[in-house]
Amino acid sequence: MNSTITRTVCNISSLIRSLLVVLAAVIAQPATSEVLPLDGPEKLIDQFHATLLTLMKSPQENNTRRRYNTLEPELMGKFDLNLMTAIATGNYWYAAQEGERSRLTEAFRKFSTATYASRFSSYSGQSFKTLKVQAGPRNTQLVRTELQRPNASPIALTYVTRFVHSSWRIVDVLVNDGISELAVRRSEFQRVLKTDGIKGLIQLLEEKTKKLLER
Repeated sequence: MNSTITRTVCNISSLIRSLLVVLAAVIAQPATSEVLPLDGPEKLIDQFHATLLTLMKSPQENNTRRRYNTLEPELMGKFDLNLMTAIATGNYWYAAQEGERSRLTEAFRKFSTATYASRFSSYSGQSFKTLKVQAGPRNTQLVRTELQRPNASPIALTYVTRFVHSSWRIVDVLVNDGISELAVRRSEFQRVLKTDGIKGLIQLLEEKTKKLLER
């Protein structure tokens, strides 16, 4: 392993540790006693990428709302949205009532789905390539992939996955080996939570989702 790859792995590990520490009581539990499936997390990512490419190529899916309707069950089945919402909101999650947590997770799910539906909206020869799978911190597996683009540099996408309730789930996506999407959300959400609380964040996510779906 050369020095560049070593630094990248260390940076990714540091990002994941800083995010998961807010749920240390959950993450630090002993490794699951469940039998891991023969198919590793790379199959989960390959399936997700296949869905994205199908949507991008399909003329029938030429508006954000239609892509949203297809992607919503994909995110529900492939992302650990409860954990992601908890990490993104930190201590506010612990202080929230059960009903607030439910509404917040729903708002986060809809916003995340609308973001993907808006982001992957057209096809111009792109393809996904899975490069490798490697162990990450705190029982995670890192699936390193690339979004390859004609006449442009590839975009590195590293999926942070965990084995939860008998299946692999995505808990974060790192872009170009340095930008954690969950860390970005956490930074954005904390500013809103400090001034407007959970109700304010839910309202903001609903407003952002509506704007994305109107495109």
